[in-house]
Amino acid sequence: MSTQEEEPAESDEAEVVEEVPTPGVDYDALEDLLGDAVVGRETHTNAEGFVVRADRVQDALSVLKEEAGFDHLSLVSAQEYEDRFESIYHLKKYDDPTQEVSVVVPTPRDDPVSQTAEPVFRTADWHEREAYDLVGVEYDGHPDLRRILLPETWQGHPLGLDYNQDRPQIVSFEEHENPLADSYNEEGSDTMFLNIGPHHPATHGVLHLKTVLDGEQVADVEPDIGYLHRCEEQMAQSGNYRHQIMPYPDRWDYASAGILNEWAYARVAEDLNDIEVPEYAQVIRTMSAELCRIASHCLALGTFCLDIYGDFTAIFMYAMRDREVVQNILEDLTGQRMMFNYLRLGGVVWDLPEPREEFFENVRDFLDELPERLEEYHDLITSNELFQARCVDTGVLEPEVAKEYGVTGPVARASGIDYDLRRDDPYGYYENLDWDVVTDDGKDNYSRLLVRLREVEQSGRIIEQCIDLLEDWPEDDREIQSNVPRTLNPEEDKEAYRSVEAAKGELGIYIRSDGTGKPARFKIRSPCFSNLQALPEMSNGEYIPDLVATLGSLDIILGEVDR
Repeated sequence: MSTQEEEPAESDEAEVVEEVPTPGVDYDALEDLLGDAVVGRETHTNAEGFVVRADRVQDALSVLKEEAGFDHLSLVSAQEYEDRFESIYHLKKYDDPTQEVSVVVPTPRDDPVSQTAEPVFRTADWHEREAYDLVGVEYDGHPDLRRILLPETWQGHPLGLDYNQDRPQIVSFEEHENPLADSYNEEGSDTMFLNIGPHHPATHGVLHLKTVLDGEQVADVEPDIGYLHRCEEQMAQSGNYRHQIMPYPDRWDYASAGILNEWAYARVAEDLNDIEVPEYAQVIRTMSAELCRIASHCLALGTFCLDIYGDFTAIFMYAMRDREVVQNILEDLTGQRMMFNYLRLGGVVWDLPEPREEFFENVRDFLDELPERLEEYHDLITSNELFQARCVDTGVLEPEVAKEYGVTGPVARASGIDYDLRRDDPYGYYENLDWDVVTDDGKDNYSRLLVRLREVEQSGRIIEQCIDLLEDWPEDDREIQSNVPRTLNPEEDKEAYRSVEAAKGELGIYIRSDGTGKPARFKIRSPCFSNLQALPEMSNGEYIPDLVATLGSLDIILGEVDR
């Protein structure tokens, strides 16, 4: 297959798509419910936004959560304007994520302080810390308002309009002490402060776990992130919509989930610019995304078993073997093995490789062998007594707690939360295919691995149906891209937030336009970021080996956590 990029002819005008209001949400009734906390109202592409007083954030969010059922705080995005700062709380429902609402909280430039949302949604803890760290908004009443990605000694806020990037930074080195010793020094017990990572194979990347032990049990654990922060949001804000942003998403979750990441950007940018995607291209997107999901789950399976067995076992090699087959297929399709850069706004960059029959045969050969491979994994892993002893009833995450932290993906579904954006907020070609959302009510480390294995089976079903469609698709109707303007300039202050079901969970992106060809604000909602925040809830009171197993079961990629 040629790796020379071939794109359809570009037009000067985009196809206009009529915006459909979010179904089932009575925004007027919500405004009445919120009462005098609301001082204004905005219309975003995905949902209505209620402008709320900075001292009434908790009141507004509590009403929306308890009385209107918006129990999923998907993202907190913050930004700076010429005349104000602004925080936006993007709310959804776990039962129906198509029902959305935003809470917009403006604050003056000279006093950017608003009330914290942490008492209402626990996931706001990390999200607000990031907003404070990078943008400079302060949250009154926050239990631990300090930097989360940058060192505490950092000067300035990198996403602020007046940030001086040439200002010298001095990061002092201080010996680690146990900050929680007084809290856990009970009579007859001793606590010990243990650093796990950031350079340790059990942390799956540069992650530092500040762990307080009471004997062999975990009394408290605090994930310390930011070692791999790469300014992905700021780089995206420096690129134009049409060509320069799409290569970046591959590098967030780099574990062969690239096309899933690309789709998150494509979905929000296509909504923002009113771009349609041809049906043929949607089928290709769906097929390639599920191939990436299988590759990602294979890596999660292999590395998790390394954590449990503590040896370079055959299971890891088997998982890598199957992952390599998938990567070969993706390489044939995209020209790359990991950093695919295959999606384009309005479709995909090129059609299936020639000869098509050979490509279809390779995919079908993999699918034919997949059931036997999965059965082999079950024999080696899920029925293994050692594996069960390490994983069953460890790392338990109750569904109510998972929702408080905004947990999504296989981690949420393993706690019995029936939430999958492919079905619940349909995009691509998913709603036209026959497949099932996999859930389990075990809520533990064992269930999380089981869900991923079963999801591989469902991905195989989806890919097979896509191959059937693509084989019979009329040659004259194989449109891989719609006509997209050479330059995209969404109208000023147009805002959109969209999500896709990535391998780790809900991957969302918020974009605000300033009328130019580059985003004024580009905010990434990482599923790994929210999932990792729930680690203390799953690990406190358990033993050190259980902590290692629980961290592995989350399947985090630090490139996406830190961005």
